Amino acid sequence: MGKARKRPSARASRSGASSEGSEPPAEADAKAKRASARRATPRAKKKAAPPAEPRPRPRARRPAASRDPEAETRDGAVLITGICGRLGRLLTRKLHRHDRVVGIDRRPFVGRPKDVVHHQIDLRRKKTRDIFRAGGIRAVVHLGIMHDPRASAKDHHSWNVVAFQKLLDAMIQFDVPKLVVLSSANVYGPSPDNPQFLTEEAPLLGAQQFSGIRDLVEVDMLAQSFFWRHPETETVVLRPCHILGGVRNAPSNYLRLERPMTLMGFDPMVQLIHERDVVEAIALALQPGVRGIFNLRGPGEVPMSHAFRILGKRTQSVPAPIAGAVLDRLWRYRMTSFPTPELDHIRYVCMVDDTRAREVLGFQPKYGLEDTIMAVEVER
Repeated sequence: MGKARKRPSARASRSGASSEGSEPPAEADAKAKRASARRATPRAKKKAAPPAEPRPRPRARRPAASRDPEAETRDGAVLITGICGRLGRLLTRKLHRHDRVVGIDRRPFVGRPKDVVHHQIDLRRKKTRDIFRAGGIRAVVHLGIMHDPRASAKDHHSWNVVAFQKLLDAMIQFDVPKLVVLSSANVYGPSPDNPQFLTEEAPLLGAQQFSGIRDLVEVDMLAQSFFWRHPETETVVLRPCHILGGVRNAPSNYLRLERPMTLMGFDPMVQLIHERDVVEAIALALQPGVRGIFNLRGPGEVPMSHAFRILGKRTQSVPAPIAGAVLDRLWRYRMTSFPTPELDHIRYVCMVDDTRAREVLGFQPKYGLEDTIMAVEVER
């Protein structure tokens, strides 16, 4: 028998010694490395960040010039301050048919249309900013001005000037693109030195003799300053002549008197405008692209005595010094609502040139002279 062949020991196989059927050490090492790489690859993929998802492309914005003004009008709301006043209610009934209307007034809104939102708050409160913060306001119409001659100077300043400043601050913060302010031609002031017709460039001298109108002049000047400092906002200031109708203001109340007092030797020419024509002018001012200051004049000029003849009223003529003394005493005892400085409005002329409103706004009064004057009795 031959010698038995020696089998390699398990130790030699494990140690990688050369034997029949075993691989060379270099090839074994290479295979081990490849296996190790295959085992490591899945773990590396798990640790790697997932591929970024493709982001949706942002929508291309149309340039401002190509925006549809009619779409903006439909989408944005018109905010009216002082919405519960006579002019505010008339304007609301005109606008709410084609615009969303939001109002601010601390008074209740009697007869409010169902689609109109009314915030019964003080314009000076912080809640006003919450209304702007909600968004969707395309224009502000400021009618919330106090005209009560019995109110103190402090109340007038706080309500008219401070409240308007807060309103302007909110408009700047929330980028409201339109502001319409209803001022008055009375800011020019009646005077014997006035020219026949005053343009928008005339100085505002109404507070020289009548301190009660100082706040209205200041609001007008704040609006002018806002116009120049913020050209991105379309600011419109309207200065109508004496407004007649159901509105409770000095000219309408004066013409409602049974025996109106006139000043002996004075019969000034006056300009009168119907309250509904003023509302029409405000609606025109809300059109996109309109900005600037506009005087508003009614159907024409008329002597004050002729207005009383249309109303069928007899007047009592009193010398100016006596009228002033009597009115002072009546005012002191709260027997009249007319302060003495109001006498200048029935003594001197204060008429405006409305060429700019007719050419730029396209404003034409719809009510004739007789209808305008009779409105103080009919529109109550």
